[in-house]
Amino acid sequence: MPGTVDHAFVVPAYGDSPYLDACLRSLAAQSSPSPILISTSTPSPQIAGLAARYGARLVVHADAPRGIGHDWNLALGTASARWVTLAHQDDVYLPDFAGETKAAIAQEPGAVLVMTGYGELAGEQRRIMTPMLAVKWILQEMGFLGTSVIRSRASKRRLLMFGCAVPCPSVTVRKDAGWGVFREDLRLNLDWDAWTRAADQQGAFVRVRKVSMLHRVHAASTTSDGVLSGMRAAEDLMMFQRFWPRTVAALLARVYRLSYSAGG
Repeated sequence: MPGTVDHAFVVPAYGDSPYLDACLRSLAAQSSPSPILISTSTPSPQIAGLAARYGARLVVHADAPRGIGHDWNLALGTASARWVTLAHQDDVYLPDFAGETKAAIAQEPGAVLVMTGYGELAGEQRRIMTPMLAVKWILQEMGFLGTSVIRSRASKRRLLMFGCAVPCPSVTVRKDAGWGVFREDLRLNLDWDAWTRAADQQGAFVRVRKVSMLHRVHAASTTSDGVLSGMRAAEDLMMFQRFWPRTVAALLARVYRLSYSAGG
């Protein structure tokens, strides 16, 4: 039963995000509630006030901020729950996210991760289908081939070999699955790298098709900054080389780079 699944939300909070309130409000409004924690190395009155308002447990780390991977690893370590959703502070989780996720876990308790469908939030506009979301959907269909559960290493790697089809903000991970931690030397593809290592572990990838969260897209996001700096292209090439010969990997990375330039 979903109610018996040991699950928690952890929000890695950095600075005073203008979107943190909306994120926490969405987590507190889940139809199947889970504990909410906030993990931060940049404590502030705003973060403390929002934690109190939404009943979240605030965990402050003495470590100086050292990047996204370090923040995510600290956040994972704050939760004692077996299953953890790293809820991105800019994003919004629809009311059935936790319920849908926990129902999927209850049906496949040995899974490595569960992911849900997602849309985008640009200002106040919800976008359920864009060219990039369509590409992600196609990659997911190629990986799952009409099912909601894939168990073989080959199937899990097929999901990832043409790009990162696993939408990070929608993912709930099993902490004891053996995939390790997020690489702290990566800026953008640390999730793709983690899911690739998770694909090598025993346990399924599970997909909830329903759009259950909204990823906020804005000019100040890490993804936008990384695309502009060229960092994404370098990390894309590194990841494609995990699946393909160098010439094929370079071609795929170039296609992705052109899509970023075109605003995809």
